[in-house]
Amino acid sequence: MSGTTTGSGTTTGSTPAPASSLKSLTDELTALRPRMEKISRAIHARPELKFAEFHALQVLTGWLAEARFTVETGAGGVDTAFVAVHEGSRPGPYVAVLAEYDALPGVGHGCGHNLIAAGGVAAAIAAVRALPDHAGTIAVIGTPGEEMGGGGKVRLAEAGVFDGVDAAVMFHPADRSATTQHALAAAHLRADFTGVSAHAAKTPWEGRSALAAAQLFLNALDSMRQFMPPTARLHGIVSDGGQAPNVVPARAAVDFYVRDTTSAATKALVERVRAAARGAALATGTDAAVTETGALYAERRDNKVLAARFGATLRALGVDIGPGAPGEPAGSSDIGNLSQLLPVIHPYVQTAEFGTPSHSDAMRDAAATPFAHHRTQLAATGLARVVTDLVSDPEFLAAAWEEFEETEETEETKKTEKVEETEETEETEKVEETGDTGTPDGRRSVGRRDGSRRDGARTLRPCRS
Repeated sequence: MSGTTTGSGTTTGSTPAPASSLKSLTDELTALRPRMEKISRAIHARPELKFAEFHALQVLTGWLAEARFTVETGAGGVDTAFVAVHEGSRPGPYVAVLAEYDALPGVGHGCGHNLIAAGGVAAAIAAVRALPDHAGTIAVIGTPGEEMGGGGKVRLAEAGVFDGVDAAVMFHPADRSATTQHALAAAHLRADFTGVSAHAAKTPWEGRSALAAAQLFLNALDSMRQFMPPTARLHGIVSDGGQAPNVVPARAAVDFYVRDTTSAATKALVERVRAAARGAALATGTDAAVTETGALYAERRDNKVLAARFGATLRALGVDIGPGAPGEPAGSSDIGNLSQLLPVIHPYVQTAEFGTPSHSDAMRDAAATPFAHHRTQLAATGLARVVTDLVSDPEFLAAAWEEFEETEETEETKKTEKVEETEETEETEKVEETGDTGTPDGRRSVGRRDGSRRDGARTLRPCRS
């Protein structure tokens, strides 16, 4: 599905406009609040799973078209994705507000994506209304399929949807507020076991139970937990356990996630999990295959410059918010992959009573309350402030990119040091075993970081003209 709706999204004028005032943004969000809440409740009442969010797509893009954004649906070849842009009167940066709007099976909007979507659209519209003569491009990018390893943002990035975007912002509902919060890398996997069917009572010895293999595999994962870092997480469900009690199951499957603080640590743990699946299959006389069901979600890098501006705005509006604790329990999101490419923020704003668990019926119910919509209005004000400042203040954008590059350099250095440490350990073991020193003078030759950017990294370039 694809299409384009065009609105007259530009204004005239050549004199740079000042950044909008907080009062003007607050006034605009107050005016937008009834429509924002109506859209949010409409999405909440009709939860749609990943990549099937057609109702949400319709109500969100309809509102943006009315607000004179130019809307393209089917962005990046994803039916329920969209890009809505409002072009400014002169060249400048491209700043995107991200919207998520998929729900969870059996729970509905227990992650509050109805608030993310409606609040994000309201933020972009408020930014344009408060700063009609803005430079550059203010956009809303609809990113479906965040839940269950859908990796909507990953698919859109690979399709080039984020090419030329200078910064991206969004917020997330929660039971507490935080300007920054780490997120775990996550691998989305399925272990398929294949056995031999037989009559479960008459001749079970002629069968080989795939379900027994799945059970043993899950027990193996439980046994691994004591020997994993405390930051790691393993969890899943039996998604196929057979069809009838009197038939030895020839097929069984376990859908599960593997998480840790970094992509590298997650990948290392995945290899141990694959070995556990092979062991379970060997023990039960079955076959095992572990495959990816979705993209690997990378750890998140919140841009501290943008997050600080968001936090200052919300504190001015009466919200108690600051950086999250480094050791706070965390989930995962595909915005982590995007955060490796450009400056992004993903702050949390309290929309539910403290202690309300995410992905729960309680969080779903909280996402439809007046309190949640009031806090979403405040979050949208914070996002709008960051957006208008980015398109108005080149130094602010430059500072965000400088922080992004510095963080990237630091993380790359850590990765290189870890690789060198591993290589040195392996070389030491080799010397101890063989006496081979590796170089004529007995010193080990170690490659050093040359300062080049990582493979696939986005090149810092001037704002879009």
